[in-house]
Amino acid sequence: MKHKYLSYIALAVAGAFVTTGCTDDFAKINTDPVAYGAGNYEPAYLLTTAQLNYTGSPDNAYETWRSNLIYASTMMQQLAAVTSYWAGDKYLLNTGYAGAYWERAYTEQLKFAIELIQLTKDKEEHKNLYQAGRLMRAMILGRITDMYGDMPYFDAGLGYYTQKYFLAYDTQDKVYGDLLKEIEEATVALDDSAGKIEGDLFYGGEIGQWRKFGYTLLLRTAMRLTKVEPETAKAYVAKAVGKTFESNADNAVVVHDPSGSWTTQNRNSVVLLKGPENVQVKLSKTYVDFMKSNNDPRLAVIAVTNPTYAEDGTALGGNANPASQKGLPNGFDIDGQNPLPDAIGGYSSLSPSLLSLAGPTFVLTYAESELLLADAAQRWSVGGNAEEHYNAGTKAGITYFEKYPGVGDLDAAADDYVAAHPYDAANGLKQINTQFWAATLLNGYEAWINWRRSGFPELTPVNYPGNATNGTIPRRFPYPLTEANNNPVNYKVAHDAVRGGDLLTGRVWWDTEN
Repeated sequence: MKHKYLSYIALAVAGAFVTTGCTDDFAKINTDPVAYGAGNYEPAYLLTTAQLNYTGSPDNAYETWRSNLIYASTMMQQLAAVTSYWAGDKYLLNTGYAGAYWERAYTEQLKFAIELIQLTKDKEEHKNLYQAGRLMRAMILGRITDMYGDMPYFDAGLGYYTQKYFLAYDTQDKVYGDLLKEIEEATVALDDSAGKIEGDLFYGGEIGQWRKFGYTLLLRTAMRLTKVEPETAKAYVAKAVGKTFESNADNAVVVHDPSGSWTTQNRNSVVLLKGPENVQVKLSKTYVDFMKSNNDPRLAVIAVTNPTYAEDGTALGGNANPASQKGLPNGFDIDGQNPLPDAIGGYSSLSPSLLSLAGPTFVLTYAESELLLADAAQRWSVGGNAEEHYNAGTKAGITYFEKYPGVGDLDAAADDYVAAHPYDAANGLKQINTQFWAATLLNGYEAWINWRRSGFPELTPVNYPGNATNGTIPRRFPYPLTEANNNPVNYKVAHDAVRGGDLLTGRVWWDTEN
């Protein structure tokens, strides 16, 4: 169902237009009719825009294309590509692509969350909208720091209010301390008696859903610290236990509107339906082989061979027989450095269901929540029974695919899969986090971040000629060159402080080598 606020995204981006008639009122005549502020702007549109842009840039899915798909999803061997500019598939450094998320997240996501916070702060009628803005800000900044490390955090997005334009980089340990504080405070402050949250694409404004979202975000943020500050992680996980998502009905999802062109269409699909991407980007051999060897029911709904497309790029169909699926090995090309031995057409593409321009983008899911709780229970005996959380998370990681257009009921097949893959505590962390990887197809960001945190799944790196990592899977993105040009003094401090160097092989603070 089309969300009414998607119709107003252009308005939220450009500003609210107000009209005035002929009048003798001097103040009205001399007020800029296209200026907006707290007195004449509906702040709910800012939430809508921040949520939609979190799924990717309205500018032709700019950073989704480069950061999520070209880099993260191929480094995690969920997708593979034979086009040379898909740098993540081959561990090449394209500085523009690696910096894309930083550039667009600050300008197209954070600025709307910050403006929302500023316009709703201390306004009782917008009490819950204000807390939603705080949670969006934390989620946006959290992803930036997870991919780059130290970052402008405390003053980020506030230049109009503070007149600070060349921002120092806050260290990631301090960033994480504030993220946890902000998420907890905002979640606790949500008020059932204060009314629904207008403009909400995730939950239609339901406060109870937002509360579960906040505690689930708190869980995910705390679990990033398992290697570097386990006691802090345990303490915050304990605060979230019993308050997180309870089913796939709680998933934070944006369901896209295909009628709005790039502005409202599904960002992954905008990219993957283009030529040559619709021919040369496939499911990875690693991912398909995992599905086939485990008789995974997801394979029947996510993959087709020999796909067909309409003239407008719409995916029409293909052979969905699981036995016919064949994943593309990572690290090959069509340009001669490491030529693919077989014709590209026989490898598995994403199914038309997953490529729908009206399809969902999953922001935070019950499957992720349950698998993180399983991880915490297995590591520290915190948060309940690891096996129960593992079973629930594994099942949810299958059944959430029902949200894609045309996918039928997967409940019975998921139950059979869980029964056929019983939990083994001796290999618990491997099982849990491999299922996390399987459940984050098309969310390469989370697959990559969780792999760096947990070490699973156990992936075999590629060694493409001339790669930038000596044949190791990248651990972070280097800072964008725009920062070196526009904020050189502060950039240099952060650049010089990266453990292992400001490279694809460097490490963020929480990604220790133990």
